[in-house]
Amino acid sequence: MPLSRIDAHHHLWDLSRRPQPWMDGPWADPINRTVTPADLLPHLDAHGIDATVLVQSSSSYDETRELLALAGASDRIAGVVGWADLTDPELPAVLAALAAGPGGDRLVGLRHQVQDEADPDWLARPDVRRGLAAAADAGLVYDLLVTPRELPAAITAVRELPGVRFVLDHAAKPPVASGEHEPWTGLLTELAALPNVDCKLSGLVTEADWTAWKPEQVLPYARHVLEVFGPERVLFGSDWPVCELAATYADVVALADRATAGLTDAERASVFGTSATRAYGLKT
Repeated sequence: MPLSRIDAHHHLWDLSRRPQPWMDGPWADPINRTVTPADLLPHLDAHGIDATVLVQSSSSYDETRELLALAGASDRIAGVVGWADLTDPELPAVLAALAAGPGGDRLVGLRHQVQDEADPDWLARPDVRRGLAAAADAGLVYDLLVTPRELPAAITAVRELPGVRFVLDHAAKPPVASGEHEPWTGLLTELAALPNVDCKLSGLVTEADWTAWKPEQVLPYARHVLEVFGPERVLFGSDWPVCELAATYADVVALADRATAGLTDAERASVFGTSATRAYGLKT
């Protein structure tokens, strides 16, 4: 049976097992708690979400193994985007071991917090490029977690590695709070011209003013994503529970519904399901 509605980006973490180092101040208090599949399930049920893609949130093989085990025990988590050290010369063996472990068949992609690297050209490093190629050889997608600062290097990597399938997370975090559009608009247009990259319609509310944002401030950025990538290459993601810094799960779904209101039924079906199934090779 086809998966008709997919949340292509959410997180789970157990703070009793390990901290999330990026939650480094009082700003994170609204989400600084353990979140489990049971916490997510009511949101999925309320909005008719059939399946999800669970995404890493720390640079840890232990976390990746735990996420895979959660997915293996769940009928709703269809895929996991885990973490791996792209610079490790033994990466192919590491990925093979992850795939062979509990829930390993749910490993569909890798991600690293490129936005946190001091070097905006980190994606251009030869050892990183070798890691990206190894991920593709293992049949995995690479999720790009970048901001406009790192977008030029991301564009170059996507262009020069046509055999790697990329997914851009959170539309590269446009400056919604300031209301600025460039250079983000131009860079996103340039990236979208490359055929081996998709884009998640996710994470936009947390780039806005957390306490005072209005849909009218966010929608121009969402609509630019849809315009340049086309609905067939856009994936809805809630970014739950991180979205709770600025909005509820229901708010995020409502915003995506407004952004896609002018699309055909088939185009909306792509954004809310079939794009994620294709991009990640999810089992249907």
